[in-house]
Amino acid sequence: MKAFCTLACGAFACAALLGAGPALAQSQYPTKAVRIIVPFPPAGNTDVYARPVARKLSELYGQQMIIDNRPGAGGTIGMELASKSAPDGYTLVWGSTSTHGVGPNVYKKLPYDPVKDFEPVILAVLAQNILVVHPAVPAKTVKELIAITKSKRSSLSFASSGNGTISHLAGELFNTMAGTDMVHVPYKGSSPALVDLISGQVDVMFDSLAASLPQVRAGKLRALAVTGEKRFPAMKEIPTINESGLKGYEVSTWLAIWAPPKTPRELVARLNADIDKTLHQPEMMKLMAENGAEPGGGPPARLEQHVKNEIAKWGRVVKAARVTVE
Repeated sequence: MKAFCTLACGAFACAALLGAGPALAQSQYPTKAVRIIVPFPPAGNTDVYARPVARKLSELYGQQMIIDNRPGAGGTIGMELASKSAPDGYTLVWGSTSTHGVGPNVYKKLPYDPVKDFEPVILAVLAQNILVVHPAVPAKTVKELIAITKSKRSSLSFASSGNGTISHLAGELFNTMAGTDMVHVPYKGSSPALVDLISGQVDVMFDSLAASLPQVRAGKLRALAVTGEKRFPAMKEIPTINESGLKGYEVSTWLAIWAPPKTPRELVARLNADIDKTLHQPEMMKLMAENGAEPGGGPPARLEQHVKNEIAKWGRVVKAARVTVE
């Protein structure tokens, strides 16, 4: 009887230890360096946030958070690499509007499924664009811009950073909702587009706040409205397009963090909580405000639903405007 008790107790103890194994491993996470894939070039917009977040997490965990830039093909190279990595929490990836909202609609074949091939961690950064015009354009409000564009005496053009980019689709969404026909002029990047807008070669642009606000303050461009749901705190005098007569118009650019599919939910929940705290630290809040952005946050489910909404939204715009990308 005593021997039986000893064996039974030993069996229960082993079972308890085995059952505690995953939880114990997660509580000790991370025990080595974590790779954070950024599917865009170094020093780009994603790097602006990815690197300071990585530093903060390194301080929190006492382990290196290594940024691994894997640019190319509109972010698809880095995203595919992440989707095929081990689901152990030691690979994370930053994605964006282009990789998970626009890309699935403009590229004929993606090497990953934006929903099924990733475990959502957190919607990290939300930013809005700004509708700016060259000073020679007489419009001072969105309603005036729509009226001028519809006038038979006027033909306006809008610049973008390239076919299928968010600045392009923001303009196409505006055309679709307002019933206007501004002519799209694509550029190889936002910088050359902004240069031509300032010089008057093109008339309108839906540009990032960080790039255009200095030009607005210098009097080189006129701001008509911002594209988000609410006004930008640093320039509250600029209305949203939605409140300026185009009801329902909203465009935001966003960044988010995912893990490979089948990463344990408990580990994802911990990463979500820790990254959320990092994003809301004063230093990060200041950085975002300077770049016309704000922290996202919320549970993983928020990111999952956000991606589904964005794919559906931009799918409608791409179809209506017949946008194609070679």
